[in-house]
Amino acid sequence: MANTILTPLSDEELTKLGNLAIEAKAKAYCPYSNFRVGASVLLSDGTYHTGANVEVASTPVGICAERCAIAPIVASMPRPKMPVIRAIGVATDIFPPASPCGMCRQFINEFATSRDLPIYMYGKNGLKGEVVRMTIGELLPMSFGPNDIERNPRKEERVDLEKILEE
Repeated sequence: MANTILTPLSDEELTKLGNLAIEAKAKAYCPYSNFRVGASVLLSDGTYHTGANVEVASTPVGICAERCAIAPIVASMPRPKMPVIRAIGVATDIFPPASPCGMCRQFINEFATSRDLPIYMYGKNGLKGEVVRMTIGELLPMSFGPNDIERNPRKEERVDLEKILEE
């Protein structure tokens, strides 16, 4: 993680981030738990991306709203010039607001360029209710990420599967 300095969000950006997460929540497919989650992601290029949780009968096969919003960004953006994630909004129907699950925290951490990446959590009253702001560093202390793999003294011993398949 490069620890990019993130510029604070303007009031307009923060309002839009929250509204988009709340709107995305309405698109959740959760017939088993009825626990709706919407997420919005603001990138450094000024674009917003949204996602909603999608449940299926085989429980672990579903996807959380946060990963639903981030995965298409990663899949469609050129690397290494992918825009920086500036902020994430997560909306639920409960009070106090719910935070991203452990799997989503790890997923967010993978693509965060700063431990200070803000995550705004909106509860049942949306922007008019309690909004909790925490950073990915606060939500996932002592995290494991790409930098840990690069620090691995045995990384040169990793198997190059592509090379093996070519032979």
